[in-house]
Formats: sequence, C-alpha cells, structure tokens
Amino acid sequence: MSTASKNGPRGLGELIAANSPLGALARAASSRTDLSACVRQQLSPSLAAAVSNCNLRPDGTLVVSATSSEWAARLRFEADGILTGCRKEWPAAARVVFRVGGA
Repeated sequence: MSTASKNGPRGLGELIAANSPLGALARAASSRTDLSACVRQQLSPSLAAAVSNCNLRPDGTLVVSATSSEWAARLRFEADGILTGCRKEWPAAARVVFRVGGA
C-alpha cells in the first residue's frame, strides 16, 4: 500500500490542474465571468445591472441572461453595441440572443 489511494486527499493544485475536470470547470466559470463583465461594460449602469450572466456557445451565439423579461426587451435594443464591443475579446461571437434567467 505504498501508492496513494485515488480517492485519498489531494492538494488544491492537483485538483485544479489544467487537465482535471475541476480545473476545466474553474476556467469555464472564469471565462463566463469575464464575458459578463465585458457585456456590462457596453451598457449604461442601469442596463448593466439587469444582466445576470452570459455565455458564448460553440456556434458563436452570445447568450445574455437578463433578470426579467422587461429588461431582456430593453437589452435587445443594445444587441449591436454588445456584439461589437465583445468581439474585441471574443471574436467568435457571431450573434446575440437574450434570455430571462440562466444561460
């Protein structure tokens, strides 16, 4: 029993290593946080507060989730500006859709 058990305690570095599932999850969460911040920067403070989160799908769809259907409707008027501003950091963004709740 000289080898460590696969289910035994592991260090944080090992858990969030580049090739680990938890590391991939952490990178995806960080990317979504950065994308949400980028979208909010394109908006006025009142509209930015209505953005709950964002996601960029593999097909290039930027999904912006709003806190309510009323805010989603108002955000639709800003779609071109959001897309233009976010393409600087996320060039794969090809279109934007708005949802209420989660992305």
